[in-house]
Amino acid sequence: MDWMERNAARRGDPLVLWPRAKSIIVLGMNYAPDHDPLASLERRDRGAISVYAQGDDYHDVIKRKLRRLAASIARDHRAEVKVFVDTAPVMEKPIAHAAGLGWQGKHTNLVSREFGSWLFLASIFTTLEIETDAPEIDHCGQCRRCLDICPTNAFPAPYELDARRCISYLTIEHKGHIPREFRKAIGNRIYGCDDCLAVCPWNKFAKAAHESQFHPRQELKHARLAELARLDDEKFRAQFRKSPIKRIGRDRFVRNVLIAIGNSSDPSLAPEANRLLDDPSPLVRAMAVWALAQLGALPQRRPDDDPAVESEWLYIASPA
Repeated sequence: MDWMERNAARRGDPLVLWPRAKSIIVLGMNYAPDHDPLASLERRDRGAISVYAQGDDYHDVIKRKLRRLAASIARDHRAEVKVFVDTAPVMEKPIAHAAGLGWQGKHTNLVSREFGSWLFLASIFTTLEIETDAPEIDHCGQCRRCLDICPTNAFPAPYELDARRCISYLTIEHKGHIPREFRKAIGNRIYGCDDCLAVCPWNKFAKAAHESQFHPRQELKHARLAELARLDDEKFRAQFRKSPIKRIGRDRFVRNVLIAIGNSSDPSLAPEANRLLDDPSPLVRAMAVWALAQLGALPQRRPDDDPAVESEWLYIASPA
């Protein structure tokens, strides 16, 4: 398995989650790409999808492996175990740092001298007593590449992240309308952002992931915006089956696609946005208005009973 493993026997805050636990086994799994993730940002007729989401859902892949490992620990050591893969309020990055897997870089993500920025994290809480590993030290030095490349200036200071400005948050976690001030900076990123990860110098030591389920699906590696804009709910669910993208739902995803269309400078994509002016989702209709305005192809204003969609029409009419 393409794993790296360390043990952290800690009795601090993380164990509040399960007070009987005496140790936390922290694991990292490599998902490093075999290509430059930033290259996709130049193809404005395509959607850029974060590396971690181009393959199968890591929650499912890792949890299956983690349960097998936890079961063997429980059997061999007569210990109780609980497994967590980004599914509970476990502070994986600080615990991984304490366990020696890496350190939290200036972009707040874990960095490994062996795997760079490309590690999925998971943990096994256990009643087994395990000797504590030494924490990793910070190797960022004076480097600030991850801070300087951020398109939305989401880092107010090194080691600090304002998630409200982060493109990964905006395109994945944010359920509503993405603020206008960030839309141009999003470019063609339709699910997540890898900029701060991709420029880390420690990635030069990373090797492409061995786990085949993390390898990119070809239809997601260079996804055409025109095709993605045509997805209804049924087609969206079918295309993103077993993908982490599925969890944000069709409407949020097409919202992101429309922002990318608006940033494409490609008038041939205007018909796709125009068709979505009549979409059932106000989230989609509002971004269709914005996208068409960016392409200089906005048709005559049509009334809309949703305040957010009306706001887009009014803003276009008088942006000042």
